[in-house]
Amino acid sequence: MKTIGILGGMSAASTQTYYRQLCELTRQRLGGLHSPELLIRSLDFARIEQLQASGQWAAAGEILNREAHALARGGADFIVLATNTMHKLAETMMKDVAVPLLHIADATAERIVASGLRAPGLIATAFTMEQQFYRQRLETAGLQPLIPANDDRARVHQIIYDELCKDITTTASREAFVQVAERLVAQGADCMILGCTEVGMLLNQGNVSVPVFDTTLIHCEAALALALTP
Repeated sequence: MKTIGILGGMSAASTQTYYRQLCELTRQRLGGLHSPELLIRSLDFARIEQLQASGQWAAAGEILNREAHALARGGADFIVLATNTMHKLAETMMKDVAVPLLHIADATAERIVASGLRAPGLIATAFTMEQQFYRQRLETAGLQPLIPANDDRARVHQIIYDELCKDITTTASREAFVQVAERLVAQGADCMILGCTEVGMLLNQGNVSVPVFDTTLIHCEAALALALTP
C-alpha cells in the first residue's frame, strides 16, 4: 500500500472527514483490521484564511510548497490537498516536489464524465465558484459547470467560513443550501458538485434532486485506489 500524504487543516473539519472516509473505505475494501497508510500535516487555518482574505496568495503558496516538500521527505508517495479552494495554488504548491498531486477537480470531473452527465452545478467558496482555476479543469474535461447567482454565492461563502469551518450546522443554513441547489437545477444543472470539502455537512443525495458528487468522498476514493495500485 502506498503512503498517502494529506495536507489539511483548511479547514480542520474537512480534514477530519478525509481521515474518517479513508479509514472506512480501506476497511470496506480490504476488510479485517486494515487501515490506510497516511502522513497528515494539518495547518492553522486562521493563518491561511487571513492570507486568502487579504489576497496574499503568493505567501500562502509558499507555505503550501514547504509543507508539500515536508510530506514528500516524510515518505508520502503522493499528496492529497484536503481542500478545494487551495487547489488555486496547486502548481505553486507542487513546485519541485518529487511526488505527484492527486487533483480534486480532475478526480471529480472524471467521475461526472463517466456518469454521462455534463452540466454540474457548483456549490463552493466564492474563490472556487468565481475564479477559473477549478472551473477550467471541469471545462477541459468536457463539462459545462453552472454557478449560483451573486447573492447565493455570497451566502454560501459566508456559511462555509462562519459556520461549516467551525463545525457548526444549522437548519436555516441547510435550507439555504438546498434552495441554492434547487435554483441551479432550475438553470439546467443535471447534477451537483459539492465543491467545498465542508459542503457535504449540509447537502447530500437525500436533499438534492439531481445526482450529487461529493468532492471529499470522490477524492478519498481516488486516493485509496491510487494507494492500492501496484
